[in-house]
Amino acid sequence: MTPAFGAYLYPWDVDGDPACGARLAGLGIRRAAVAAAYHSVRALTPRHPRHKVVTAEHSAVYYRPDQDRWSGPGRLRPVEAPWSPRSFGRATESLAEAGVEVYAWTVLAHGQRLGVRHPDAAVLNAYGDRYPWALCIASPAVRLYCATLAAETAAQPGLSGVELESCGWYGFDHLHAHDKVAGVSLPPAARLLFSLCFCPHCRDGYAAEGAEPWALRAKVRDALDPVFAGTTQDTALDPESAAAVARMRVRTAAELRRSVLAAVATERPDLPVLLHAQPDPLGFGPSPGLAPKDARGAVPVVLAPTRAEAALAAVRAYAAPGRRLAATVSAVAGLGGDLADLPAWCADLAAAGATELRFYHLGLASHQDLAAVRTAARTAVEKVNTGLLPTELPER
Repeated sequence: MTPAFGAYLYPWDVDGDPACGARLAGLGIRRAAVAAAYHSVRALTPRHPRHKVVTAEHSAVYYRPDQDRWSGPGRLRPVEAPWSPRSFGRATESLAEAGVEVYAWTVLAHGQRLGVRHPDAAVLNAYGDRYPWALCIASPAVRLYCATLAAETAAQPGLSGVELESCGWYGFDHLHAHDKVAGVSLPPAARLLFSLCFCPHCRDGYAAEGAEPWALRAKVRDALDPVFAGTTQDTALDPESAAAVARMRVRTAAELRRSVLAAVATERPDLPVLLHAQPDPLGFGPSPGLAPKDARGAVPVVLAPTRAEAALAAVRAYAAPGRRLAATVSAVAGLGGDLADLPAWCADLAAAGATELRFYHLGLASHQDLAAVRTAARTAVEKVNTGLLPTELPER
């Protein structure tokens, strides 16, 4: 039996390219996570017969939104992508004809178009700056948006699952267009402080945990100022304040996950849900924090692009007998992928407990990248008898 391999794609990689599905199947790919709701990007499409570059100008959905779901005053609403309209459904059908399962790859709390149009829904840092790319999940409107979007993508026909990115806190870190933010390197603790939100909803949340919001905001600024001034390398809050922040952030993220998972289950109770996640409960970004003990009702997806002990530790943290667990590896040299190490890295992730390996991103991949994926897949097949990779996928 072929081991469990998957790939990431944009819908425009498949739509209009009748050879795409067969090409994936020939590499040993059993399923594809296809973007159904995604943020802005400029993407190369090296093998597409009709275009070579697609520019997604803003966050959008690649199907026709159901207006009944989004009715009501004050609601955040997605927009359909005019540069690739309704391509998700056509991509799903094309891949199914080639025997490749499709998961709806859905980005939730990262949407700069919504943050620009609805600044009150975006993260507000301790200095009063808005992060329009980062929707604040303490906002009831944002939580409703995320749950509705997850349910709507789950309702698209022909799916075998949904894969949710940024189902939790988003923050400062972001590969934004023409980023000019590398002048000061922020270490982990400072990045977290610079990502804390002080919108009215978050201020209420801090107060509920016993932290006076304006005093906390001042402490955060006092802690960050020396980092920006270059007089200290890293920084932290006092233990009492840090504990209050942690309680508020973990509680709010859990509330979002529950509402999103419940919305998907109501729409499609049989549909597996994959969550991009990291074991640190205070983690934020595309793979937000999800403590291993809380990884119930969903399949964790660990970002493990290239060899790193932290990635192996994350896989081991989530791994458990009978648990389905995916790891995302980089298969594009131009995006930092280590093609020479790809077969060994895939085997090591599987040995650590990953039941699936997902290649990022085969729509962007060069001919050499695809050859490395083929080698990695063949190597994994050879290792099936050693037990490094499963021959069957768990259902959930």
